[in-house]
Amino acid sequence: MTLWDIIRDFFVSLLSFDQAHPLLFTQFYFWAFFALVFAVFSLFHSKVLLRNGYLFAVSLFFYYKTSGVFLALLLFVIVYNFFAAKGLHRLKKEGWRKALTAFSVVVDLGILAYFKYAYFLTDFVNNLLGLHLEVHDVLGEWLNMLVGAEVFRVDAIILPVGISFFTFQAVSYVVDVKRRKIAPVANFLDFGFYLSFFPQLVAGPIVRAVEFVEQLHKPYNLSRRWFGIAVFWIMNGLLKKLILADYLAVNFCDRVFENPLLYSGFENLSALFCYSLQVYADFSGYTDIATGVAMLMGFYLPKNFDSPYKAVNTQQFWRRWHMSLSRWLRDYLYIPLGGNRNATPATFVIILAVAVFGSFLSGSWWVAFGVFVVAAGIGLWAWLRPGDRKLITTNINSMNTMLLGGLWHGASWNFMIWGGLNGIGMVIYKIWTKRSMWAKLLIIGLVTVLCGTLSLTLHYPVWNMFFVWTLIILAGTVVKAGLRHARPAPVVPGSTPVMPVPSSVAPGSAPVMPGSDRASYALAWLDRAWDIFQTFVFITFTRLFFRSGSNLDPALANEQAWNTAKNMVNQIGGAWDLSLVPQMMRAHWAVLLVFVVGMLIHWLPERFKRRYRIVFARLPLPVMALVVVLIIVFFYQFITADLQTFIYFQF
Repeated sequence: MTLWDIIRDFFVSLLSFDQAHPLLFTQFYFWAFFALVFAVFSLFHSKVLLRNGYLFAVSLFFYYKTSGVFLALLLFVIVYNFFAAKGLHRLKKEGWRKALTAFSVVVDLGILAYFKYAYFLTDFVNNLLGLHLEVHDVLGEWLNMLVGAEVFRVDAIILPVGISFFTFQAVSYVVDVKRRKIAPVANFLDFGFYLSFFPQLVAGPIVRAVEFVEQLHKPYNLSRRWFGIAVFWIMNGLLKKLILADYLAVNFCDRVFENPLLYSGFENLSALFCYSLQVYADFSGYTDIATGVAMLMGFYLPKNFDSPYKAVNTQQFWRRWHMSLSRWLRDYLYIPLGGNRNATPATFVIILAVAVFGSFLSGSWWVAFGVFVVAAGIGLWAWLRPGDRKLITTNINSMNTMLLGGLWHGASWNFMIWGGLNGIGMVIYKIWTKRSMWAKLLIIGLVTVLCGTLSLTLHYPVWNMFFVWTLIILAGTVVKAGLRHARPAPVVPGSTPVMPVPSSVAPGSAPVMPGSDRASYALAWLDRAWDIFQTFVFITFTRLFFRSGSNLDPALANEQAWNTAKNMVNQIGGAWDLSLVPQMMRAHWAVLLVFVVGMLIHWLPERFKRRYRIVFARLPLPVMALVVVLIIVFFYQFITADLQTFIYFQF
């Protein structure tokens, strides 16, 4: 082979798409790519139009290296939404504006539905009408006709990487133009750059035009301190991905979820908790790297995670987790459904759709019957208690939003259960907070007795699991009631606190103070810690259904996901041989250590994290470079033979 052949093969490999090796933040190739991009960028970073056009072209190349021919799909979404927003802005009559907005949203979501829900919709039609339709990739057929050869598969539909993110971004842009929150972007290169900006293109955050477009024409500015912060975010993201997420996945989580029946109940439960940390470290790690890379080029992405496992309830968790998606669902789904004001026709359409889809996915029309019974009960409640109607509609809209948020991740029964459980958690929290402590004790006590009775009589592992968990909640509620009773009441300024005299104090002696500021703080801390623990365990349990529905062929996902979740529940809720637990802890000590260390870092106070972030950013450049080299060497010890893709690439 000649030198020319070697050079030619190198550039062919460099410029071609390799489906088995997409361009990842964790690859050396990406950082070589970014170093070259940044070097060229530095030559004309002050020339706004040239800079934006250059980064648009770079972003298209990045997506091509990640998704190949689906670059054409991204280009279509960019071109279509650019001109749709332009036309929308010119229209004066509100009726025409609404019609064009609706049509544009249907086009964008139709593209998403074609690639993401084709298998589900085909199976649904086949079962409903008794047909035998098969999935056929129309796009692949068109492309084969275009090139005049059988290059692309037509017997399967492959999900383009990041389609949910750039589609939702496009929908928010058109809707915001319709609402007159923003004017349409005048320059096509600017709009293309906004919709395809490569750091966040394939896994978010979902960036609104109102958050990003104004940055397009700002002069490039990267201070010495912000450079250090950007490098910190990149290193922090790589740490999360390579040391926490990938290590837990390769060495434990993937093995257990692949075949739960080969592992004990303790190992299944441990894998579930480890996966909860894995998915956070993986997804937030991507966001951290994207944030740092964008900052180096002078652009700032919205915050996507805010220590979600510090949340004290499910509602707060969703304000801290995947914040850009939560805000998107709130502004473009929850509020249009009526929000906390009222129910709309769409509210009831979604209930009907959920009942039908749920029945189809589960294979039983009893699900639809159950949904209608619950809906009828809620309707009767609203009719008998008019004062509660606002609370009822708020909770229905919240539930619908979470169910659709689950289906956004995929058309799987497990994703619907996952979304539904999170919706139930939010609804129960809203109702629970309005109950007195005595009512809470009574309710959870009755539920615990019910679960215990079902566990003893039916002998199903799922009831064993519910009984243990409700027993823990009951014990925690009793302790919380005691803590709140023991906590000193706040003293009104200017008044004299009246302190009860304990019966053990002799008459005439000084009374003993029932608490101090330090004791009050400790009790409040314990109270909050328990709430965080409860929320984390609940969210972790819902992850069972989320993980079971991931990483699967869409044609087989529903059945396989359900079997995986069922097997894990049976193992966790089955009989445990407690004498083997210490042995299993020794066998998996490294994984458990990584989990514990990861959670402790996550739970560190935010002010402490901010402090060491600033300390790193202020290091002299030679020292910072040395630290980065040492960190990379440390990373290298954890790199697996086959680098793991980011979990949210599949969504």
